[in-house]
Order: sequence, then C-alpha cells, then structure tokens
Amino acid sequence: MRYILFLLFAVASLMASAQRNIVDDLRQSKVGQGTVTIHQDAKIDALLGAVHQKTSADEETPMLKARGYRVQVYAGNGSRVARDEANEVAEQIKKEFPEIPVYTFFRSPRWLCRVGDYKSVEEADAVMRRLRNTGKFKEVSVVREQINIPLE
Repeated sequence: MRYILFLLFAVASLMASAQRNIVDDLRQSKVGQGTVTIHQDAKIDALLGAVHQKTSADEETPMLKARGYRVQVYAGNGSRVARDEANEVAEQIKKEFPEIPVYTFFRSPRWLCRVGDYKSVEEADAVMRRLRNTGKFKEVSVVREQINIPLE
C-alpha cells in the first residue's frame, strides 16, 4: 500500500513540474531576485497556458502555450499533392513575410498551412488582410488555435 501511495505521489509531482504556467514560474523563489506573491482565483490558473521548455539546441527560449488565433492560408486534402502545395504556400509566405512564423502540418484528414501567433482576433485579422491584398493567397481565414508566446 505504501508503495502505491509513493508511486502516485511521484507521478503527480512529475506531472505538476512538467506543466507549469507563468504564474507558477513567477511564484518560484530565485536567488538574487525578489519574491512575487499572487492572490487569484483558481479559475485563472485553469485559463493560463502551460510553459513548455524547448528541447532542441536551436530553440533555447521557453514558450507559453495559450489560446489565440492564427491565419489559415491553405487547407488541402490528405494527398501527397496537398502536402506539396501546403509547403509551397509556406515558402511563399516565408519569402514575402519573413517576420511571420509559419506552421505547416497534417491534421486528419487535411494538410494545413497557418501563420502567426496572435493574442487577439484583431491582430490576426490585420495579417489576414495583408495576405489577401497580395493577391496570391485568396482563401485565408482567421482560426482559433493554441499559439506560442516566447517568454523573454
């Protein structure tokens, strides 16, 4: 019985440390820095995204995953041709708008190309209009999705 309780406690502590949000990060005591005390409703913690550390060498900044908006530029079917078209659209956007992050991925049953990480629908709408005004991207729309916010 003790072994099971210890195992449950260990798993719970590992899960809690893997899914920290920004408030938990602020509450941590750090040597040489001040202490932050936050009083808030538990529902706010549930609305905040979790902080995820990047693991590859070229991506060293931690990211906050949160609800937001992206602009969908391409949606095809599940074929190899659709994958190639999604990658071509992504390359075109990277050439014309190098400051905008581009995400190309497969979400069954279609290939998607989405751009940006916007906290508000107004920001996403402004980028959608910029893309549409080029004349190259006609079927653009704003979609609600989990976005990446760099913590700096």
